[in-house]
Amino acid sequence: TKPQHWDDEPFELIVSNPPYSIHWAGNDDATLINDPRYSPAGVLAPKSKADLAFIMHSLAWLAPSGTAAIVCFPGIMYRGGAEKKIRQYLVDNNFIDCIIQLPSNLFFGTSIATCIMVMKRGKSDNKTLFIDASKECVKVTNNNRLSDDNIKNIVDEYTSRAEVKYFAHLASFDDIKEQDYNLSVSTYVEAEDTHEKVDIVKLNAEIEEIVMREDELREAIRNIVEEIEASK
Repeated sequence: TKPQHWDDEPFELIVSNPPYSIHWAGNDDATLINDPRYSPAGVLAPKSKADLAFIMHSLAWLAPSGTAAIVCFPGIMYRGGAEKKIRQYLVDNNFIDCIIQLPSNLFFGTSIATCIMVMKRGKSDNKTLFIDASKECVKVTNNNRLSDDNIKNIVDEYTSRAEVKYFAHLASFDDIKEQDYNLSVSTYVEAEDTHEKVDIVKLNAEIEEIVMREDELREAIRNIVEEIEASK
């Protein structure tokens, strides 16, 4: 609500890490819906969650060929109400270029697994790349850190926009619309199943063997008991 760059915009590149889920005036200020930064979406971010107001602000300051990368609270990717309407505006107008899921415990002071929303005004296609980089980190004491290799893997994938199982998926506009404008990476990138694979046939054979062994033991015990009773 107090922009500092009226005389400097637009920008070719915006990198931002706005505060998460802070309160703002929202609908309590009747002038905000007419603000050229917010009016295109036709709705304001909730009063208790200004996250998408920051995103709309950055988008308004973006040059026609510019790119914005904004660190986001994950809830804005799937919550309903006004936030869903703003996501729909961003998707319908082809501004969302990529969503990158980051690891948890990456930032000091919060354990939240945040994500990065990359926006462009001049996209060459109408697809959105989803990258699951939740495992792209190295552990340092109680926190995780992005190494140079981790960053390279993410940037290389962003550049190539290739389909990589368990890591990246390039979703069409129709894919996102079909998911009701949910932008969570987990909706589009399948998680790898790390559970131990069970051989059902082998397991069943082992169970049958155990049951047979139990029957043999019961028979042996029965014989011993009968011998003891016969000797009395």
